[in-house]
Amino acid sequence: MRRSFRKYTAIVALAALSISCDRDEVFTREQYKNVFALVSGSGNVASKFHDLGGESAGYVAASLGGTNPTANPIEINLIEDPSLIDAYNKINFDVDVSKYGRPLPASKYDIETYSFTIPAGEISGRLPIRIRPDGLSPDSSYFIPLRVESHSSYEVNPEKSYLLYQVRTKNYWAKADGNTIYSMRAKLRQDGSTFELQLPGSKIMHPISEREVRIMVGNETYSSEVGVFNRGAIILRIGEDNKVTILPYKDVEILQIDGDKDYPNTFSIEDDGFKTYKTFLLHYYFRMSGTVYEMKEELRLEFDPDEEVKL
Repeated sequence: MRRSFRKYTAIVALAALSISCDRDEVFTREQYKNVFALVSGSGNVASKFHDLGGESAGYVAASLGGTNPTANPIEINLIEDPSLIDAYNKINFDVDVSKYGRPLPASKYDIETYSFTIPAGEISGRLPIRIRPDGLSPDSSYFIPLRVESHSSYEVNPEKSYLLYQVRTKNYWAKADGNTIYSMRAKLRQDGSTFELQLPGSKIMHPISEREVRIMVGNETYSSEVGVFNRGAIILRIGEDNKVTILPYKDVEILQIDGDKDYPNTFSIEDDGFKTYKTFLLHYYFRMSGTVYEMKEELRLEFDPDEEVKL
């Protein structure tokens, strides 16, 4: 009986060893095999800011994983797939159509070829895209939907075999992501009154063109709803001489007041020896709900000039 038990134990041990070896072999194969993926962030979105005022380049990149270097190049062929935008919208916004992303208009980009290569022995490759962002709204998301149609060798990660290339706009003063926030110090006076209301706060700034930005008028609160900024937004047009022209964005009535030495309607760079700021000094009248107001405001944004040069 003891001999039978020892024999049984030996068989079990050999079986366990065999299973362990098989698992190790599978793990080793998985660890060392070469798999490539399109590079993107959350939701398979690859976002890039493009300067208004001209054409600029963006890239779709692929990255290769695996321990061993590849012996063969990987030729990757992409295809545009509009259904990717539909799926993204449904997953993220359900029935809230106002937030849906849009296909980037064909007139706004060029892709000369949809094929690119990860050369043998290398771990990445990229496909260039030429973008012309002028005219795009800062309030909308624009996508080029791309997925891998075929590849010449090795494997593609199915979860990263597609992406949405998101085009976002920017200029020197703002980015179109809602995160360019200027601090505000302002004085608001109702026409006919001598009382000035002191208004500390902040304003979100959006790029509109190469030398134009949009903010809310007076102390109106910003909202991403079209009706809100159509009713109460203004345009700041910055000249080559840094003089600012204040214009209505849509519906608001606005009158620029020039000649004020403290609020001369200008843009400037201020350096206090410790920090550097982009600064607007503005003076204007506006009408809201039938009432006329006078607004004097300073808008400041701290920034690092060296970082902007790198960009």
